[in-house]
Amino acid sequence: MTDYRSKLTAAFYATMSISFWGVSFVSTKAVLVKLDPFSLLVLRFGIGTIFLLLLLLIQRNRLLISIKYVPHLMVLGILGVFVHQVLQATALLTINASAAGWLISFSPIFTVILSIFFLDERLSIIKAVGMLLAITGALIVTTTRSGQSFQFAINIGFLLMLLSTLNWAVYSVLLKSLKIPYSPLLITYYMSLIGLILTTPFIIRNRAWESLSLLSYTEWAHLVFLGVFVSGMAYWFWGKALQVLEASKVSMFLYLEPITTLIAAVLLLHEKVFLISATGGLIIIIGVIIVNGQPVPMLVSYLKNMRL
Repeated sequence: MTDYRSKLTAAFYATMSISFWGVSFVSTKAVLVKLDPFSLLVLRFGIGTIFLLLLLLIQRNRLLISIKYVPHLMVLGILGVFVHQVLQATALLTINASAAGWLISFSPIFTVILSIFFLDERLSIIKAVGMLLAITGALIVTTTRSGQSFQFAINIGFLLMLLSTLNWAVYSVLLKSLKIPYSPLLITYYMSLIGLILTTPFIIRNRAWESLSLLSYTEWAHLVFLGVFVSGMAYWFWGKALQVLEASKVSMFLYLEPITTLIAAVLLLHEKVFLISATGGLIIIIGVIIVNGQPVPMLVSYLKNMRL
């Protein structure tokens, strides 16, 4: 019973993380109406860093780290926080949130490609088919409606979003290979702090404080959500889920992220969702699932293990 409850709790944590990350595209899109991407990120990182620091102090965790791992955290902070979030926020200036949600699920494909080139993994026929499906789905998602017809429209926003997925794949490989011996919460705190330090000069250059008075209560709520729940709690919950469940089982929850983004985009931003875009997104997910290998038996085994 205890084992069942711990797994159920871990599944809840993973689901909450994915939900927060999925809605983050919608919140970012909503705030970009008033703020430029860099100013938005400064406020988000600032709120997130303060929240994570308070969380560490409440848990009485040590904040000091060995100078040996400072370069590791700098690299992870630049790639996983600064570059990644700048790419996504800039991309959302020209594409809608639901399209961003579909395209972000393309990230595992880049991870596989990097593994083939740098980790000597073999490319099987099944993986090749999955990759082709995912690429086809990405092209379909970038299809936009013009009048009564649909056209392929690869604009800078789509390219930036795909570049952010490649960047995340590089970050994920580095995070696994560097093996920093600290808690996920402490690592996340320093990464958020690095993001804050790197983006602060831009808010000074853009004189973003002049726009703060223009923000409505709703837009401030989106900023708090991005800082506390997305930059803070989502990473923390993800780490808690990984403490109980295997990484392969937790990663299956990632397939829920674009669905969460789609629902939030329709409800909060009133975005129109075309069938062809949804079809492309589903094709991406199917391709990613095939690349990751036999998800159905894994899911069945996981559900069996969850039983009493």
